[in-house]
Amino acid sequence: ARHRRMLTPAFHFDILKPYMKIFNQSTDIMHAKWRRLTTAGPTSIDMFEHISLMTLDSLQKCVFSYNSNCQEKPSDYIASILLLSSLVTRRPHKLYNHIDWIYYLTSDGRRFRHACEVVHHFTADVIQKRRMALRDLGQNASLKPKQEKTLDFIDVLLMAKDEEGCHLSDEDIAAEADTFMFEGHDTTASGLSWVLYNLAQHPHYQDQCREEIQELLHDRDIEEIEWEDLSQMPFTTMCIKESLRLHPAVTAISRSCNEDVKLPSGQIIPKGVICLISIYGTHHNPAVWPEPEIYNPHRFDPAASKQQSPLAFVPFSAGPRNCIGQNFAMAELKVTLALTLLRFVVRLDKSQTVRRKPELILRAENGLWLQVEPLPAEP
Repeated sequence: ARHRRMLTPAFHFDILKPYMKIFNQSTDIMHAKWRRLTTAGPTSIDMFEHISLMTLDSLQKCVFSYNSNCQEKPSDYIASILLLSSLVTRRPHKLYNHIDWIYYLTSDGRRFRHACEVVHHFTADVIQKRRMALRDLGQNASLKPKQEKTLDFIDVLLMAKDEEGCHLSDEDIAAEADTFMFEGHDTTASGLSWVLYNLAQHPHYQDQCREEIQELLHDRDIEEIEWEDLSQMPFTTMCIKESLRLHPAVTAISRSCNEDVKLPSGQIIPKGVICLISIYGTHHNPAVWPEPEIYNPHRFDPAASKQQSPLAFVPFSAGPRNCIGQNFAMAELKVTLALTLLRFVVRLDKSQTVRRKPELILRAENGLWLQVEPLPAEP
């Protein structure tokens, strides 16, 4: 709870606004790759592969003010994060892997340890350098973005204080930064990949979103989404929300009961029991969402959604432990989706079967392949 209170300023709108430039730039880099791949015509692209690198690129810049060019060339740090995400998912499937000393003797365990060292060394190095820079700034350090540099996540954590004026330790800051890197890239990549899949399945909704974005940017010299634009794309937002309902990036969460909980059936969940709550199950429950398998963005029309329980739609969880980065994630989702629809048509690849695959996040078996074609430039 103490950490949560100290982290909250890192996600204030004033901190998030300058990140818009980063979201636009990272999306531009990804789209430049797509244009190269589509020079000979429509090309099938694995959305998860490309979008994961794009969200990692954005996060490195937002968390560490570090540009690894990971969308263009290999990065040890990024490779380690991707490897760890895969190993963590695989580990529980074998009983002996639950015992640490046995796991670390296996080839997976050795790779896990090495990847952890790479990630931890990178984070510790950034924190140490930034702490020295802040020490030099002394009293002039504040939570306002500097003109020459966007205030990043590490800056905010280094300056954060609790009610008694105590700062976070380097270990605490490293843990929070690593969590943000792991939780922030995969989930947003999943949300983006699935919304593009749903709009490829429903071209009339895709066209409607595109018209909304074109209208928003029609008198601009530069194709760039600004902070004020985020509230000016109501239908695109409805499409994103309906996709997060149908394909929530995180499929389940757990909660420990701190008191006895009485269910409508009269049964009691005793205090201390850890419950697994299925977000996917809630979003696909016909008693909560009629015709739950149908993609219908109009469910999230403001007039219709007033009738819904606030706990019917929980892609970012709910309550005091909900996702602290949900405004960050929604901003990045909107920027990337808007720019993508402005520049490309996305279609289903009929040669590929799409099957949902729940891991740490909701993926697709063998990738999520969609056909991408650049829109002709307007005269």
